This record gives sequence, structure tokens and C-alpha cells, in this order.
Amino acid sequence: MDTTLSVIIVAHDSGPDLDRSLPALAPELGPGDEVIVLDNGSDGSAGPAIEAPLPAARLVPMGGNPGFARAVNHGAELARGDLLLVLNPDAAPRPGFGRAIRAPASSRPGWDAWMGLVGCRIEGELRVNTWGNPVHYTGIAWAGGHGRPLAEAGEAREIPVASGACLAVRREAWHRVGGLADEFFLYHEDIDFSLRLRAAGGRIGLEPAALVDHEYEFGANRLKWFWLERNRLAMVIRNYPGPLLALVAPVLLATELALIPVAARGGWLGHKLRSWGDLARWLPRLLRERRELARRRVVPAARFARLLTPDLDSPLLPEAVRRGPVRWLLRGWWALVLALLGPDRAGRGGRFRRGLR
Repeated sequence: MDTTLSVIIVAHDSGPDLDRSLPALAPELGPGDEVIVLDNGSDGSAGPAIEAPLPAARLVPMGGNPGFARAVNHGAELARGDLLLVLNPDAAPRPGFGRAIRAPASSRPGWDAWMGLVGCRIEGELRVNTWGNPVHYTGIAWAGGHGRPLAEAGEAREIPVASGACLAVRREAWHRVGGLADEFFLYHEDIDFSLRLRAAGGRIGLEPAALVDHEYEFGANRLKWFWLERNRLAMVIRNYPGPLLALVAPVLLATELALIPVAARGGWLGHKLRSWGDLARWLPRLLRERRELARRRVVPAARFARLLTPDLDSPLLPEAVRRGPVRWLLRGWWALVLALLGPDRAGRGGRFRRGLR
């Protein structure tokens, strides 16, 4: 185990989760590895959970709850390992994880970041939680492969976007891209990071042999909808190349209008409206960040677009948007977008010019 790990865990009232995950993590660590637990203003349960399984772990109080993204970034500043491993507090490594999560550092020299296979218990059986997060061109994202048998994860391979539940990043790649976006607080920060890395020419992979057992249950309270919706649109504004953003704008607008009755029926319309207001406050900074990210982008709009999907095919999404007319309308618009952007080759802008930033 020559490659050293800096495991970064953000805790917020996470004592019971750490009681389960840290004893599983401890035997997967090697000489030179470190564990940094960032305590986001929690109930104090993180300290006792660390003491027995990982007495050498570093507990860092954050003095309140500045959010997942800011805490991870602070942990990365303190880290000394070759690989930064962002791990959810409720993600318990399975035997062999330590060796498997390091393997791509030498076997896949072209990968800048990779995720382990994230599993979860469904009716008592360990199945796939996510093998990567598909991103629809409206910015809606979900856990890829959720509910599928672990064996279907297949072999190690490149993926468009990784989940932050178990994410390994080479130190130099992390600093080159600039870590997570603090302002996101939580949700979509892993998607934003992945797309920034890919836009800068980086590569992301999946290592299925590095398996974690994640305490996952799909659900969204009203406040969670605020973060999900605000950050979805912020991610799109920050990252989409100009030609792509212009071409998907009509569908983005239609999506926002369609979500109004959905949010009203679900009881989170106030949080949806609040997400728009907060996004408007953030917009001047978002546009500055967008210009900076555009300067770093080395892939053409057509190649970036092919990181996205036209299908809303998660089993956790309503049937009405996954099948029938909605599906074919979304696919048809996306086929037009790709045709206008042109071939996936550097220097070729297609019929829609690449000059728009």
C-alpha cells in the first residue's frame, strides 16, 4: 500500500453512523494513511465514536455548520495523503476496500478521480446504491444503477460523473480544479466538481471492487428541495458551455414551470420559490465564476454535452416523466441539440458557433 490515503469525513449528528462505519474503515488503512473528521456543529457524538476504532483520527470542529462542501475543502487543506478520499459517515467499507480504492492510482494513470461502488441494503440484500450519477441536460441527477444487483456493476471503467459518497481524487487534480464549491452547502457539489474536472480535460472512473455499504434511504424534506433545486440551476449556469446553455434554455424554462404544480402538490412550493430568490442573489457571482470556468475549459461544447443524458430513467422518478410523450420530447430536443453542436471533435463547433461563452 504505497499510495497513502487522506480519508475526509464530514459529521453532523453522525455518532451512530460512525459507530458502524469507522470500525469497518480501520482495517482498510495502511501506514501513512490518515482520517480527518470534520464536525459540522453536531451533538458531540463524533468524538466518542472515533476514540476506540481510530484513536489517531483527527477531529476538527468547524464551529457551526458551514455545509458539507466547505467542510470537505477544509479537510483537504489539512490532508497530507497522495489520495483524498471523501467518504460519507454512513458508508461502511467492505473487506478489501483499502487495496481496491488505491489500485487505480497506479493501474489507471489517466484517471484524475474515481469512485468506489456504493451499495445499500434493500429488503436486507446489499444492492447498488450508485455506480455514478447520471445527469440529465436539465441538471436533474440521480443515483445510477440504484437497486440493481452488485454483479451488474461490471468491471472498472470510465464514467461521466461520480458520486461524492465515496470519491477518491488525486491531490494535484483536487487543487487544480479547486475542490468543491463552498456556496453549494450540500447537494450537487459532487456533480459540479465532476463536470469542472471533465471540462478541464480530466477523467473520472468507477472501481467496483472498492465497495461500501451505505445507509441510504431516498427521501427529500422541504428544506432538502431548496438545496437540490437551487444547486441544480447553479450547477447548470456555472458549467454549461454557452452554445449548450442557449440550446437547452427552452427546456430548462419548461422544467421550471412544470415544477411549480409538482412543488405545490408536494408541499415545498415555498422552498422552490426561495431557491429562485437565492439563485438571483447569487447570480452576479455565478456569472463571474462561469467566466473563470470557461477560461479553464479545454473540451468543446459537443464533447461536454455528451456527458449528459436525455432520459430521466431513474426508478425513483415519477413514471410520467420516464415514459411516453415526455421521454420522446426530451429525446427529440436533445437530438436537435447534438446536431447543432456538431461532432465531438476539438476545433469543430457544428452549425451552432462555439464563439458564445
